Amino acid sequence: MTETFDIAIVGAGITGCAIARQLARFDLSICVVEAANDIAMGASKANGGLVHAGYDPAPGTVKAQVNARGCELYGTWSQELGFLFCRTGSMVLGFNDEDRAHLEQLRCNGLANGVPELSIVGPDRIHELEPRASADATCALWCPSTGFVDPFEVAIAALENAVANGVTFMRSAPVEAIEVAGLDDGVARFTLATPVGNVRCRYLINAAGNGAADISHMAGAEEFQMVWRQGNIVVLDKEPRTLMPLYPVPTPVSKGVIVTGTVHGNTVITATAAVRESGDTQTYANDVNALLSGARKLVPDLDTRRVVRAFAGGRPVIQGTNDFFIGQSAVVPRLFQAAGIQSPGVASAPAIAERMEHVMRDAGVKLHERADWNPIRRAPDDFDRAPLARKEELIESDPAWGQIVCRCETVPEAEIVAAIRRQPGAVSVEGVKRRCRAGMGRCQSGFCQSRVVAILARELDCDPSEVPLEDTGSWLVEGPLKGVR
Repeated sequence: MTETFDIAIVGAGITGCAIARQLARFDLSICVVEAANDIAMGASKANGGLVHAGYDPAPGTVKAQVNARGCELYGTWSQELGFLFCRTGSMVLGFNDEDRAHLEQLRCNGLANGVPELSIVGPDRIHELEPRASADATCALWCPSTGFVDPFEVAIAALENAVANGVTFMRSAPVEAIEVAGLDDGVARFTLATPVGNVRCRYLINAAGNGAADISHMAGAEEFQMVWRQGNIVVLDKEPRTLMPLYPVPTPVSKGVIVTGTVHGNTVITATAAVRESGDTQTYANDVNALLSGARKLVPDLDTRRVVRAFAGGRPVIQGTNDFFIGQSAVVPRLFQAAGIQSPGVASAPAIAERMEHVMRDAGVKLHERADWNPIRRAPDDFDRAPLARKEELIESDPAWGQIVCRCETVPEAEIVAAIRRQPGAVSVEGVKRRCRAGMGRCQSGFCQSRVVAILARELDCDPSEVPLEDTGSWLVEGPLKGVR
């Protein structure tokens, strides 16, 4: 089976989903082709969710051009798409005169990149802004525009809005080959071969994360290599008060060990940076210890015994550069690259999407806005956060809203069902977790996993043994279940 579209976007990480949402406003048929069985399964998944302000990238780089703009756009995107975004501000803590000189350089970078209201502050102001910051800090770069999001939620919200505006999502569709036909305008130029069918398109956007080099190679475009710069991340249990993001003075390849709150009230310590074998998602004791000790330097009273989860992922770094590659291929016309989207990829995602639109316009792609374009995506009900009156209203409408499945995060059965039925919806235990946090609390699904499996099996009309933990093949159940025929 072959389907034909104007545009195919390879990759449903936060970059691909943001681009899909940006382009869905135009009168073009679009398909997002994803190798995994769900959204945000690669670098977007192993991410601390920080919306960096843009003072770190060197002026003149592509990163610098999209980072501050992306941070700015998050206010509008969060309102339109209904995802949580906390613009708390942040501080880079310095502990000596050498650090202060580095902070001044970061401030100058930020001003050149368009970051607003940057200032160097002293100890009194540091502890006024964040009382838990180290008393040893003598200076800090205060940046009011920094914030944080749930990167799963941003990617899911963007693609839900894109799908509602007519975009097609193909999951479990790894691209195995790309045929390029040099035909006249208006006829499919690319044919992508996948296990679930072929996709023809006139324009191809490569947003494949750590697989971007493979897609570019298959299409006969630029040859580059990806480096797996692995990062370990630690999640702590919820705090009574959310911490402001606190950074150390950065290194040439990393922003260092950062302590930050999250939109759900946890504390995250993120992230190490070590070049390792591609695909390595193991957590390493030395890395975790480095995170914990680095965090205690920034927040001495942080109780690092309250770790609920440690995980790792790989930043999609292009070998030989520390910058993003966003633009039309110089080798294959109508192929557009969004590659090397490492940190600050989450912060930059809305601006990367905006930039891709401009690049395509400059390349002669006709983009006519649709009369029926709807930028609004209504957020699903979050029972845990809902006011009491809304909870009572939901339970009155459906008693399943009163059946709590995940005790740690107060997630009822009806909320899980809604996560499965949304378009595109969850098809795995982790897919449910990413959409409504069932299993993301302190017991890490020790109580609720079996019930989530049962609900998925019922809603997807399959046997529990066919419900994966995450991607296809990660089965949780083998053989008959007690009480299940």
